Amino acid sequence: MTVKQEQIKDDLYKAVNGEWIKTAKIPADKPATGGFNDLVDEIDQLMMNDFDGFVEQKSATGALGQSVKLYQLAADFNRRENEGSAPLKSVLSRIESLTSFVDYQNNWADFILSGLPSPISFDIDADMKNATMNALFAAAPGLILPDKTYYESDNPQKESLLQVYRSMMEKLLQGVGYDATKATEIIDQAVAFDALLVPNVKSAEESADYSKMYNPQTFTEFTAHTQAIDLGIVVKGIISAEPEKIIVTEPKYFEAISDILTASHFAEFKGWMIAKTVSGLAGYLTDELRGIGGEYSRTLSGSQEPMNQRKYAYYLAKGEFDQVVGDYYGRKYFGETAKNDVHQMVEKMISVYQSRLTNNTWLSPATREKAVLKLSKLGIQVGYPDKVDSLYDRLMVDETKPLLTNLLAFTKIETEDVFSRWNQPVERDRWEMSAATVNAYYHPFKNIIVFPAAILQAPFYSIKQSSSENYGGIGAVIAHEISHAFDNNGSLFDEYGNLNNWWTKEDSNQFKNKAQQMIDQFDGIEFAGQKVNGKLTVSENIADAGGLSCALEAAKAESDVDIAAFFVNWTTIWRMKATEQYMQLLLSVDVHAPAKLRANIQVKNLDEFYSTFNVKSGDAMFLAEDQRVKIW
Repeated sequence: MTVKQEQIKDDLYKAVNGEWIKTAKIPADKPATGGFNDLVDEIDQLMMNDFDGFVEQKSATGALGQSVKLYQLAADFNRRENEGSAPLKSVLSRIESLTSFVDYQNNWADFILSGLPSPISFDIDADMKNATMNALFAAAPGLILPDKTYYESDNPQKESLLQVYRSMMEKLLQGVGYDATKATEIIDQAVAFDALLVPNVKSAEESADYSKMYNPQTFTEFTAHTQAIDLGIVVKGIISAEPEKIIVTEPKYFEAISDILTASHFAEFKGWMIAKTVSGLAGYLTDELRGIGGEYSRTLSGSQEPMNQRKYAYYLAKGEFDQVVGDYYGRKYFGETAKNDVHQMVEKMISVYQSRLTNNTWLSPATREKAVLKLSKLGIQVGYPDKVDSLYDRLMVDETKPLLTNLLAFTKIETEDVFSRWNQPVERDRWEMSAATVNAYYHPFKNIIVFPAAILQAPFYSIKQSSSENYGGIGAVIAHEISHAFDNNGSLFDEYGNLNNWWTKEDSNQFKNKAQQMIDQFDGIEFAGQKVNGKLTVSENIADAGGLSCALEAAKAESDVDIAAFFVNWTTIWRMKATEQYMQLLLSVDVHAPAKLRANIQVKNLDEFYSTFNVKSGDAMFLAEDQRVKIW
């Protein structure tokens, strides 16, 4: 790609992606298009063609065959039209028959296992202070609006979004059999109960601090939060035991729960349950209800229309059989050779990182040693898992029953499987993301980095690209995930994934000062009519900075180094064209900074950017040397 140097001095992102942005069109069923999204579209098309081939040839067997059966069932909209809302009636009748919290308590555990709404969100994950064992976590339920900040009086979107939600729910509730008066009553109750939650739950910014998640309580302490309902019964109902501790992620919510779950609020709670159940499940009924059920989310994102029926059916099947579909994709379109090649690239990036840590000048020897130890214990997962979880062998599609009935049966099996892992050893090699997903992640409780096969292609990685381009793409992504082990959250966890301070006090203070510099570098930047929250995005920005810097060092070690190509491909992978609504939503809830800023701001921290493109004081892309943030 030829990019004029003078344009780069003014705006690197625009210089590289400007022409693409002019012609790129956002698909009607999506809020954005660009680097990651383009790959998703290509993989979706590839896999849908394969699924159609499986249907025609009747060739898929085992769990993959079951995913194809689900695809067919989801795509049979004529059948779904004939069945109407009947498959949902039995679920709603269970909720409608409830008369009190004591009544609800008798059904609560089964409701949770069935995937129905709950005033407490329970989950199983590695104990943050004993990361080799799984513990029970308890959190608040989600809100109607995307984040508690949307409920603030000065947020102009609050009333308009609630009105869209009300309008959607009126149509959904009437579509499944409620009359207009009852529908309005249910919506009023749901909004009223939601309002009780708002003051007591965490915002996205507060949730971004992992250290504040760990608030262990004894079984006695936890069950004492409310007398209106026996919390002990539900806990024992889902894990079949009385745990020594429960890790509460939102203590403020549990302190308030006795004032929320009171007899005087039961009608509101029941309406909330009905509304959440209908909004969550009505889309599995008729196509009309599927379209209506997406109105609120489309308003939030700016998408123009629902997915077409074919893609919807594929997404549903892929979602239920994510590891099975991912395994098929990874083995067919990625393969062992590429898996080994990328694994070696990951190991190379780790060695670069190790060298940087070893030669770090601002850490004390004691902390440096611990950092290198943590890096040496980092787990690596590339491409696709060596084996697929046996859980999927238990998901059998019953073609004589409606789609929703099948999905509810699957949910029960899957949820029971999750809770069966309580107090069991953590499976560190267990994949939590499908190999067909265009993404990557670091898990601080397990100290592992994961790179699914789907992201390991151009512009991120290709044998047709130069080494510098590959380092500016997948190399920076790999090093980004490694950097998460040492960002403001990851740095709190040791080599085993335990929440454990391994820093000297002086080093910790220095790191906090550097993290604050990164917060300040992004905080308050005007974007899409709003402002970037530097605190919300700090962990990802630290990872971007470390990832880009380490990848550049690796690129420079190659004989065919081309630093300009490195920076150009780094900028290419972040190209994105999105609706304003979607960009504003991300600014409120996403821990990542806007793509354009990720591309433009991080390069300003690297001296090589200035020498490569002759960027001088007075140029828009220039940042004074004393303002450049360098952490890893």
